[in-house]
Amino acid sequence: MNIKSLLLGSAAALAAVSGARAADAVVVAEPEPVEYVRVCDVYGAGFYYIPGTETCLKIGGYVRFDVRAGNAGTGYGGLNDVNDRLENKTNDTYYTRTRAAVKLDARSETELGTLRGYMHVDFDWKQVQDEAGDANTATVWGMEHAFIELGGFRVGKTDSLFATLTGYAGNVIADDMIPYAAGTYDTQQIVYNYVAGNGFSASVGVENGSLDNSIDSYVPHVVAGAAYTQGWGGVSGVVGYDSNFEEWAGKLRLDVNATEQLSLFVMAGYGSEKNAPVSFYKGWNGKWAAWGGATYKFNEKLAANLQVSYAQGSDKWVDDKGNTFAQETAVAANVAYTLVPGLTITPEVDYKRIRFHDVNGDRKHENAWSGMVRFQRSF
Repeated sequence: MNIKSLLLGSAAALAAVSGARAADAVVVAEPEPVEYVRVCDVYGAGFYYIPGTETCLKIGGYVRFDVRAGNAGTGYGGLNDVNDRLENKTNDTYYTRTRAAVKLDARSETELGTLRGYMHVDFDWKQVQDEAGDANTATVWGMEHAFIELGGFRVGKTDSLFATLTGYAGNVIADDMIPYAAGTYDTQQIVYNYVAGNGFSASVGVENGSLDNSIDSYVPHVVAGAAYTQGWGGVSGVVGYDSNFEEWAGKLRLDVNATEQLSLFVMAGYGSEKNAPVSFYKGWNGKWAAWGGATYKFNEKLAANLQVSYAQGSDKWVDDKGNTFAQETAVAANVAYTLVPGLTITPEVDYKRIRFHDVNGDRKHENAWSGMVRFQRSF
């Protein structure tokens, strides 16, 4: 009996050990949870960590639809805009444009400061003129911005510092009926930005220009400026030197937050015209020009915007028709209404008046009006 009990006990022990080993062989460890979307609040709302990295990414953009009638606004066949006559002069009808914009902003911290890469690409469906000169429709894409920033340095393609440092102009759509920089702000640039903690900032850079204002030698365009911003508003100024024409231009701007609802601005520009009537930095006619405007926020959904601008004009230069460079006055006003969060509807009215001497020396003037509505879904 003792031997039999011993054998049975040994067999039971072996069976238990074997069962335990078999069970251990098929046990699968629970996987650790993976955090696919992790909010990055270091750079503001909308950023999240790219999985597996310490790089924060923000994806944004908008879808926009514009419809305009008339010829006073910029980029829609204005009085001096011969390139866009197809859109509003030759074809006497509405001008419409649909745009899809995509923005990507990637940032991370390094031992040299914040490393940033930013891009903004537009896709427009609009009316264009083909090689035969016939009206056609096409999808036209453009790279608005593509640059790298590190420790205050920025290299790449974006708008000229001459336009951005003073904050463009007002909150109307046609804010550049009288240009406050060149006809196009696009440029390659190398810029250094210094930002102090007390609201003061300063920038200096070199730029290539674009189209007819692109540099034609190894000497770049040069631009520099500074800004001071506080709760009451701010003051900013910028100076640019066009190396092609050896012309310079400068702007000063004052912003005032009069009340919680009302904000005001005034900006003045002055530039030389020894060798050319306009240059990469002096886009206005004549030596000086001025812009002023206001924004009144009725509530979180509704805001009204107004801008008035003026350019001196010049009798020193004539265009290809023998007309002097016109004295210009422009007024733009709109109401921006946020129908639902992310969707804004903006009706706007624009007016432009030009005065000039024609090829015979006679004083002439023209007036133009336009009205438009913009629908924009931002995200």
